Amino acid sequence: MAFIGEDLFHFQASLVQSGSSFEDFIRENYVNKWVGDSIYAAMAVRTSFVAAVNNFLVNEGLFNLERIQISPITDPLAHDVEHVPTVHYKGMPYVTTHSMIYHKFMSCFNPRFKGVFVDSPNLRLEIESPQRKQRGKYLIDFSQIDIEVRRNRGVTFEEYKNEPEKVKKILKEDMEKALDFFERLVIAGVSAILERNEQDLKALGVALDVPKQPFPRLRHDEILKRYGKADLDAKAGEEVPTQFFWITGLMRENYDLIYPYIRPDGSKTPIASFTSDMIYNYDICAKTKLRDTGKFSPALEVLSGAIREWLYEPIIERLIDNKILIERPVFKDGNISNIEMLDGYGPFLTAVAMKGADGKTLFPDTFGGGIGVERFLYAILRGGRIEKIDDITCFGKNPDSFPIFLF
Repeated sequence: MAFIGEDLFHFQASLVQSGSSFEDFIRENYVNKWVGDSIYAAMAVRTSFVAAVNNFLVNEGLFNLERIQISPITDPLAHDVEHVPTVHYKGMPYVTTHSMIYHKFMSCFNPRFKGVFVDSPNLRLEIESPQRKQRGKYLIDFSQIDIEVRRNRGVTFEEYKNEPEKVKKILKEDMEKALDFFERLVIAGVSAILERNEQDLKALGVALDVPKQPFPRLRHDEILKRYGKADLDAKAGEEVPTQFFWITGLMRENYDLIYPYIRPDGSKTPIASFTSDMIYNYDICAKTKLRDTGKFSPALEVLSGAIREWLYEPIIERLIDNKILIERPVFKDGNISNIEMLDGYGPFLTAVAMKGADGKTLFPDTFGGGIGVERFLYAILRGGRIEKIDDITCFGKNPDSFPIFLF
């Protein structure tokens, strides 16, 4: 613990040098928030939203999964983070959880499970803004309600390669089911907030409307051409008249489905030729409605998800393409000959490759998503009394806020 005390000593000294004090810093950045009206209202809204989402998922027949906080593997993420913290235990290194994506997949092996959900631990050491800019959406330690639902289509690799029209029809049907599922989830959460927290919304200077299905949809490749990459969600949101809308088909994580990807001859569709109608993933974006003016705050992504890659061969090739694996696993007599070259992915890939007594793959075909609780609250509550994501959390660790976190 000595090095923590040393860090605090230097931090306190810098405060004194600037004419402040340690007590002043804690009062200004923590205690004043804890005793204020805004955090009371925000936490009341949070409680209603989380309870409603959990009730919705239980009523849909999904099972609650345990939280996995350390594991040999975690979500590698498509964007950069500072590093992945590692914990050593019993001679084995375990990484902390970015998200529970791989555990969600494996928990759905049981064909009787309709799906699973979990208040997933998420520790992502986001890189500080290089422009020293306050980006309201990031926390290095946050809550995400992670969801995965079985599709139960059973499409084989031979069908995948040789019957593209049949497979596309199935995927489009399942994409509609996924969008409908998450729209109903958001509607359930918003309805609960409006039922229980009208006075809290008023205190924060914001309004909320129950969204109607279907939410507006924007294709990523089309809006990218119109607006460019910077602040894309916010710019696209200006053309949508509602508080919630979709952006679909954005190139992102290795487990988000791309189809067609592996061709009948075994070659792969080049990345440069992927279009949004080949990428079966989706984001929900949300905007705050300001109570006094009726105007909207800039849109922010609050939920991301996808139909998942479900066949062994595409899963391996996507991991290779994304440079998560440097070589393909080699199985021999139930073992992996090159397991030392696969980092922590050996156990996961063994499970992916397994077949049941009937010769069919056990790995499930699913769709899913994760809704960031703090991100959602910030997106619908900011603009009145709420200025940054720290304001809706008691202990939020925004990488752009403080040089050191005290709680």
